[in-house]
Amino acid sequence: MADRDMEITAVQSPHFPRSSASTSVQEKPSTDGKDFAITIEEPPLPAYSDSSIKEPRTDEKGGKDAKDFAITVVEEPLSSGPSSVDLPRTGAKFALQNATAKSTAFIQEWTPFLLVASYFVFSTCIYMVCTARLISIFWFIYLSTNFYIAGTTVTEAFISIEPCRDARKVVERLAEKNWVFPTPDDQCLILDLVIVAYLPNEKDIIMDRIQYLCEKIIYPADKIRINVVYNTPKPIEPLETEMRSLASKYSNLRIHKVLDSTSKADNLNYFFTLDTGADVIAIYDCDHYPHPYGPRHAMERFHQDKTVDIVQGRCIVFNAADTLITGMISVEFDKIYAVSHPGRATMFGFGLFTGSNGYWRADLIRELRMDDSMLTEDIDSSLRSIEHGAKTVHDLNVVSYELAPTTLKALWSQRLRWAQGWAQASIKHIPLIFSRASHGSRDVKTRFGILSLLIVREWSYYLVTQYFCLVLSIVITAFPKSAHSFAKFIYFQYPVSEWLFIISLTCLIATLVITFRVKSEFITPGMIVMFSAFYPVYLVLMAVVGLYGHARQVSKYSSWNPTAR
Repeated sequence: MADRDMEITAVQSPHFPRSSASTSVQEKPSTDGKDFAITIEEPPLPAYSDSSIKEPRTDEKGGKDAKDFAITVVEEPLSSGPSSVDLPRTGAKFALQNATAKSTAFIQEWTPFLLVASYFVFSTCIYMVCTARLISIFWFIYLSTNFYIAGTTVTEAFISIEPCRDARKVVERLAEKNWVFPTPDDQCLILDLVIVAYLPNEKDIIMDRIQYLCEKIIYPADKIRINVVYNTPKPIEPLETEMRSLASKYSNLRIHKVLDSTSKADNLNYFFTLDTGADVIAIYDCDHYPHPYGPRHAMERFHQDKTVDIVQGRCIVFNAADTLITGMISVEFDKIYAVSHPGRATMFGFGLFTGSNGYWRADLIRELRMDDSMLTEDIDSSLRSIEHGAKTVHDLNVVSYELAPTTLKALWSQRLRWAQGWAQASIKHIPLIFSRASHGSRDVKTRFGILSLLIVREWSYYLVTQYFCLVLSIVITAFPKSAHSFAKFIYFQYPVSEWLFIISLTCLIATLVITFRVKSEFITPGMIVMFSAFYPVYLVLMAVVGLYGHARQVSKYSSWNPTAR
């Protein structure tokens, strides 16, 4: 994906949540560099880089060696005789191993697909032979569950109105005081802002993001450090040299290359071992543009309430107008981050860290760390923080702008990873519903909220797809002869269905109305209408993705596919 330059002015409108950050998005050509390699002998690159071009070595305990980093090239004489080391594998044995590996990869890749396809075929066939009585029972169960989900969603939406008003009042007061925050600059907490990157995937955008963070974030300069923590399977030059050279330009910039890392969790866990002296650690994915005042808003929450352990901000998609898919995702993100998350936190008493634009008290995140065995290490760490008794709040003024996938393939890949990761986390953390809290206490409403999040949400994939299979079976066995008949058998097969459908539709409309009132500056009324029109199809698609994620988890699928940038 082509990089996009975003310039966000440090002015925010009192008409929250439509940020007045004036935003211009321009296409920027890729600055891909050529790779190089040193082949004879090369000591490993240091994991930490400061503002010096010559990089200090660090030992295993983090102590700095006095010697500058050097690469020594040792030439060995050519040998005409045979070598007993690293002989290339040839012959039937190697061919068999290669064929076995390819077969295993093929089976693992296609097993989830076959499981999901079998699920749809089997379910549809079952409904085709069911009696009318059984069909009516299934119909009632699916519509009743849909009514529960719609009712919970609209309740969260109504409850989110109060946090939204509170956030708006904060902005209005700051505007009246010319953006002077309550906490004096010299009393601000020390902040480590961490941007996590996987370079081959984000090499075209990382320089732009680094410069933006160093130049646009408004926070006391002696209280903030910008940390770029990245991994790459091979050197990428001249990009890596250019990144290190920026550290000499910006005194608060630190570049950390994490050797042997294979994931975001590895990168973060490495950073958590560094004694930086920070009070708070903020985590961002590489595609994000935090609002200039975003970090200051987050830090004010820690100053105002000493019991707050995590502040999760609002993520806004800024490439909403690119495609139909980005428009759908943009509305979905506004509904999730501006409505559902704040409403759920108020309703059930717990919030969620969602992987980016999240601020942690440093001692807590260093204690919990990230579980590198989880596909969604962010959700896992968030649920472990609940077990730990941590308090998470959602702040709608802590805004960050990010990119959404522009193609169906990219969306499918991203959501599959999320679905499998949520399945992992749900299975692992189900005991939170009924187990005794090891830290503090969990009341009934919190346990019910966790049950809804971990079980009802996962089961909703089956309920949506089962309803789809039920409708498909009727289409096959008794195809409707008119549009009126088609609509009737989908929604109004039975008298109670009419009421359940009307109430569910009303809940959806009310939720979208509330979402429209808090929509971001990139959302148009047409996008809301488009989202409403395509929502049934989008809902079924996301349910299929959820099933596919479950099938991957059952088949032990372990490949990690980063989202294309």
